[in-house]
Amino acid sequence: MKIAYLDCFSGISGDMFLGALLDLGLSFEDLSKVLGSMPIEGFHLKMNRETRNEITGTRFAVELDKREQPTRGLNAIREIIKQGCMASSVKEKSIKIFEELAGVEAKIHNRSREKIHFHEIGAVDSIIDIVGSIYGIEFLGIQSFFVSPLPLGSGFTDTAHGRIPIPVPATIVMLKGFPVFDSGVHHEMVTPTGAALVKGLSCTAGPMPPMTVLEAGYGVGKRHLPDRPNLLRVLIGDFQSDRESETVIILETNIDDASPEWLGFLMERLFESGALDVVFFPVQMKKNRPGVQIQVIGRPDHKDLLMDVLFRESATLGIRFRYCQRMILKRTTKKVDSPWGKINVKKVINSDGSDYFLPEYEECRRIAIKNNLPLREIFCRVLGLNNS
Repeated sequence: MKIAYLDCFSGISGDMFLGALLDLGLSFEDLSKVLGSMPIEGFHLKMNRETRNEITGTRFAVELDKREQPTRGLNAIREIIKQGCMASSVKEKSIKIFEELAGVEAKIHNRSREKIHFHEIGAVDSIIDIVGSIYGIEFLGIQSFFVSPLPLGSGFTDTAHGRIPIPVPATIVMLKGFPVFDSGVHHEMVTPTGAALVKGLSCTAGPMPPMTVLEAGYGVGKRHLPDRPNLLRVLIGDFQSDRESETVIILETNIDDASPEWLGFLMERLFESGALDVVFFPVQMKKNRPGVQIQVIGRPDHKDLLMDVLFRESATLGIRFRYCQRMILKRTTKKVDSPWGKINVKKVINSDGSDYFLPEYEECRRIAIKNNLPLREIFCRVLGLNNS
């Protein structure tokens, strides 16, 4: 599987991302034809090779004519994209990103999505950056995305809404669930368009995944930063498919005032809310009190929901959380023959390509109850299939 890792040591913007795709081999001529097919005027595209801190990459820019561009709403942007000469998948993904942005802006400004009038986001360059990036991804055949923790800037910026803090509100909302940190730079490091692309591409956040690197491309930012090269590095490679890597959120809290019944109910609620695993550890807490440490593993986009369950169903006053990578063996569900007919088992694939079967508890439990047999007998029969 062809994957891309976005190494955002200097943040990410739409033009930097598109510049990196051009650096990786996206045809500027084809890109210009596709983007030029949309019914918008008053711009032309530029691509230059530029250097930041002795590292050369591609600088992509949208240069606007002096004429004033209209303020566009979501419906206008949808129509512009729909009329372009490009694959339907490019149109659909691009529109979906703008719809997500409209939802964010509507929440910030307390209006409906359809009544939001975009300014910076709805400008020509943002439409070009988002549609061009989605087109470039399909052109290069990238199937999945991973992104590094994102450095955020600070300070203030002038917008159509006046002077607002960096990161701007739309960027903060779009990056919900992604690991971020303070870069120490008093400039905007992650733009709303960059954040929208990260979210819209369903990026997995965290360290670099196991991959065989095939290409590296650099998208050049317009500023010269004082402490780092203003570049977005995108690595393209083949995912190491013997195992799968994914980012998970780990939530932890210690409590010393919960009954076993409450803890059992809490575990049920956590699994119902999408937890991948829930573990209780005995711990010795302050004032020498015995307590329980609760550890929950979940997907990053479930963080808030799982936290709500922990706060609601336990007496905790605080929850620690961190993002972590985990490696998992590939597994599929398979139907196999048994003395009780076809049953579902878990087929696990080792890194050397060999495989084996594991019993599915619920399936074995159902058979044991139906046939009045010991559960261990069902398990042993399924495990015996590995040697047959």
